[in-house]
Amino acid sequence: MAASHPHAVDALLEGLGRELDRASPLPLYYQIKELLRERIERGELRPHERLPSENELERALGVSRMTARRALAELETEGYVYREQGRGTFVAEPKLRQSLLRLTSFTEDMRARGLRPGARVLDVRVMRDERVAARMGLEPEEAFVRVRRVRLADGQPLALETAYVRAALCPGLEAEDLTDRSLYQTLRERYKLQLGRAEQTLEAGAATEFEAQVLRIPVGQPVLLIERLTFLGDGRTPIEFVRSVYRGDRYKFVVELRR
Repeated sequence: MAASHPHAVDALLEGLGRELDRASPLPLYYQIKELLRERIERGELRPHERLPSENELERALGVSRMTARRALAELETEGYVYREQGRGTFVAEPKLRQSLLRLTSFTEDMRARGLRPGARVLDVRVMRDERVAARMGLEPEEAFVRVRRVRLADGQPLALETAYVRAALCPGLEAEDLTDRSLYQTLRERYKLQLGRAEQTLEAGAATEFEAQVLRIPVGQPVLLIERLTFLGDGRTPIEFVRSVYRGDRYKFVVELRR
């Protein structure tokens, strides 16, 4: 674990003090948070480097303890820093970026970033779910193979994924070992199914007790809720519906807009 040299912390506090604008209508906690965020994003503060404590911010900047606490708390909520009990506040690893322009698997995304993808299987079963069938435009009695997994990057949990795959199109899928293996790769190689397109929605949420437990985050921490409906190569035949809960402190999605 890296730690800032005392002189580096002093220099940081001196810089913050010069840039803090007490005449600005922006609250002081927000200014402190933004000044620290900008330094993190520019790479001036590196991952696992220690930030000034609440007490240090209070003394050096002449602000209240509540102001200092709120600035650090918001940085933590947004995933820029993490705290360790009795040790302090440290710069977090940069968030993983995923493009919304291509249909790729979690495994492909992680490998493209030089990370080791993995999966821990929680349960696999054949079942019927009328709500999922309706979402996919299928008959209520359609059977699915439900695969619930925790997705990992370099051994760290990033997402809780629940996939419903049409059992009729991939018989025996429930017996496949999907630990540390791409579901899309299995569909392609084992069942010769080619994926064509997907419809995906994203929204903000808060981690439930179960989600927090498997993702190793506090209950109520912000998460990204994602639903994806995937079609085969003909663009019309649905094959999979997946609900995923991504850690909001480690993941962000990117889309390019053109005029």
